Amino acid sequence: MCNFFSFVVDQNNNKYYFDWELRKQMLCNNPERYSPDSHTSICAFYKLDEDKMNKYEYNPLTGEFTVDQINTEKDTSELSKKWVQQYLNFKTIIEPLIVKPIISPLLINNKEKFNNNDLALLLKKWDSIWDSIWDSVRAFIWASVGASVRASVGASVRDSIWASVRDSIWASVGASVGASVRDSIWDSVRDSIWASVEASVGASVGASVGASVNAYISSFFMLEKWNNFETLKPFTNPFQSIITLWENGFVPSFDGTTWRIHKGQNAEIVFSITKEELNKII
Repeated sequence: MCNFFSFVVDQNNNKYYFDWELRKQMLCNNPERYSPDSHTSICAFYKLDEDKMNKYEYNPLTGEFTVDQINTEKDTSELSKKWVQQYLNFKTIIEPLIVKPIISPLLINNKEKFNNNDLALLLKKWDSIWDSIWDSVRAFIWASVGASVRASVGASVRDSIWASVRDSIWASVGASVGASVRDSIWDSVRDSIWASVEASVGASVGASVGASVNAYISSFFMLEKWNNFETLKPFTNPFQSIITLWENGFVPSFDGTTWRIHKGQNAEIVFSITKEELNKII
């Protein structure tokens, strides 16, 4: 299966791919059912002989360059890698995409920038969003948290992104972030609090951590509007509170009663507050 970003190159180092304008056009009219990051679709669209094209994939978030297939006498891999890594402007491929390093928050070792009041205010903003999505995730255990969170947070995050973007790169961005941070964060948070919470609330804790990951993934997209948050100013990310926490090394968890904020490789609890206390903050 081809992943974002896919392109093909001929013997003369000419490159073919779907740019942002073509991807948008495909949303309105795509009777051939082209897939924007399929080598086969690219060759069919440009009327190229697929068996005579070199095929490549590149993940701009991880910097991973993949040689899928070499079909020409001249191996164009090195030139293609240099082009896609150094010269291609990814705004011309996916305009809303923000190419930036993936942050693993528990590995951030910086001086404290926030006091408890700062943390509480950011957490209160995230809690208000969490209230709106919890009904759709609370029935799930950790094994299905991924699907439940995608169905809730994703309603505002993924569905706000045009189908072309969502189908071609949401999975790629999500997989890239997930591979880097999701499992390690959950393991650390679980180990940090498991002795102090009941196993029965594990679904809530897991869902809250999973939602944080998905909210952070939203920071890789600059959208004018977000579904279910239409009253926000244009290009305002409704999940900014969790993004701010995440990018400064903090991961929140919620057990149904108490919010905790974790920091450091051992996910040490640096702040905790009950939901009742949080609701009293103005």
